[in-house]
Amino acid sequence: MTDTLKTPELDNDGYLVHLSDWNEQTADNLARDENITLTPEHWEIIHIIREFYDTFELSPSQRPLVKFVKERLGPEKGNSIYLMKLFPGSPAKLIARIAGLPRPTNCF
Repeated sequence: MTDTLKTPELDNDGYLVHLSDWNEQTADNLARDENITLTPEHWEIIHIIREFYDTFELSPSQRPLVKFVKERLGPEKGNSIYLMKLFPGSPAKLIARIAGLPRPTNCF
């Protein structure tokens, strides 16, 4: 049980240093740090951004993320307003962080 309590190493911006350290418990902890309780709607987006990363080998910035979500889930979820309700502030950066992915390169 010690492994589940182990805190993964984070960089100065709060992203995982080792992407292999990610699991759902890590995601819950990272989300909690942002005052977010993950719901099925959050997980749906987290799994989609991880699919994007697996496909393109990079974390998407906001526009590619919105487009990808729209392709996978339709226009009611593939828009900035929906993503900002789930992940306030900068959704692309926040989702990537919680999903255990590198910081999107085009996000400041």
